[in-house]
Amino acid sequence: MIDLAVSGVNGTPVLLSEIARRQGVSEKYLEHIFSALHKGGIVKAQRGRKGGYLLNRAPDRITLNDIVTVLEGPCDLVDCVNNTSACPRSDACVTRDVWGVLGSKIQEVLSSYTLASLVEMQQLKGHQDSMMYYI
Repeated sequence: MIDLAVSGVNGTPVLLSEIARRQGVSEKYLEHIFSALHKGGIVKAQRGRKGGYLLNRAPDRITLNDIVTVLEGPCDLVDCVNNTSACPRSDACVTRDVWGVLGSKIQEVLSSYTLASLVEMQQLKGHQDSMMYYI
């Protein structure tokens, strides 16, 4: 997604083959991921000779939580957190409460990062590689 946010500037669609090459991953793997992202409304597909994928919203309006939820589902660490019928002891279980709080904290952290902030963080890390340190 960071690659798409950087490469798809000015409304230019990005080919999955280009992302796969740059990221060193299989194009087939990306097809599965982008299919889910498309169904989830995170990206849009443009067909044709100049086709590819684009972000469906501005990078500062897409959170890491949005992406993870589309790809992995809700951040429920155990089934009983949002489905009390998963365990007959759910109502009286203290550890269920702890798992619920922990899941909420994970969602809170993921929601605090936008795709735009990840792009910025990546750009800062990229510049660190070129720094020279003398001792």
